[in-house]
Amino acid sequence: MAQKTFNITVLPGDGIGPEVIKQAINVIKEIEKKYEYKFELSEALIGGCAIDAHGVPLPDSTLEQCKKSDAVLLGAVGGAKWDTLPGHIRPEAGLLAIRAGLGLFANLRPAIIYSSLKNASPLRLDIVKDGIDIMVVRELTGGIYFGKRGRTTVEGMGEAAYDTEMYSVGEVERIARVGFESAMKRNKILTSVDKANVLESSRLWREVVVKMSKEYPDVTLNHMYVDNAAMQLVRNPMQFDVIVTSNMFGDILSDEASMITGSIGMLPSASLGAGTLGLYEPIHGSAPDIAGQDKANPIATILSVAMMMRYSFGLENVAKDIEAAVEKVLDRGYRTGDIFSEGTELVGTEKMGSLITSEISKG
Repeated sequence: MAQKTFNITVLPGDGIGPEVIKQAINVIKEIEKKYEYKFELSEALIGGCAIDAHGVPLPDSTLEQCKKSDAVLLGAVGGAKWDTLPGHIRPEAGLLAIRAGLGLFANLRPAIIYSSLKNASPLRLDIVKDGIDIMVVRELTGGIYFGKRGRTTVEGMGEAAYDTEMYSVGEVERIARVGFESAMKRNKILTSVDKANVLESSRLWREVVVKMSKEYPDVTLNHMYVDNAAMQLVRNPMQFDVIVTSNMFGDILSDEASMITGSIGMLPSASLGAGTLGLYEPIHGSAPDIAGQDKANPIATILSVAMMMRYSFGLENVAKDIEAAVEKVLDRGYRTGDIFSEGTELVGTEKMGSLITSEISKG
């Protein structure tokens, strides 16, 4: 049988990015050995390293290479070295540009508490005792992050700045559909988060979501104001199944959801568009303070590979294989520093990666 070949563009980025990406690549190579698939990997620059080499955070050559790929795997971008640059050429601008350039309008961030990591959660054990499994679906290419912005002068008050939140019916429809479809594959509960009591853009958002809900009669739709949602995530996270929300609200709530799991270093993400091409990355930053010290947790990046296998390649069995390997290694008590607790064994980036790769080979 002919091998199926998948082309992956790898963007290691800055800080701990190259270290965690190295472990993810080792997992991909192990999957290649185990299954009859072939993965062609090619690297490109994004973020601070791209600024150093080309003067821009997303070179045209990188974007073109990504467009020709079946999937993109990203490490992390940013660092203090580039913090004083103008906003449009800072490393983070490369992330916004690649999402828009690839037409990736939906960001999926699962927040899961593994049974062996319940003690790592900052929430009381009675709140997380039955585990947490939330999927945050965030709109990615609209809203206040992409709206009109600028500076002006207000008489008597001096300089002022403004950013504009705007959503069209089409933008809300396509992200709401991702939310409903995700809920259909899970527990059929969708919570749409907005601020419809104050914001006109949120009122349109809610109208569109309600209208679309008629296409999904099996899904229970709830609405929640963003301030209440932030509170409920720490008060009773088990009530949530899938959350769908705007770009800025999703940015904040998904980070909150990640932290209640115990570590931001555990959680992957997938950014998807209309086709199968997706951008996969850990939700953590570049953590320059621990870069090059073998301290970074590679699990989020490895789980991002699992999401890649599931959403871009349709390889559900491979995705489950990777996820099961991660869980087995955690169950055996191995921990990187961010999730370490008394009675567990502290390991570095390389060791954690090799343990997971070894577990995949056994399965």
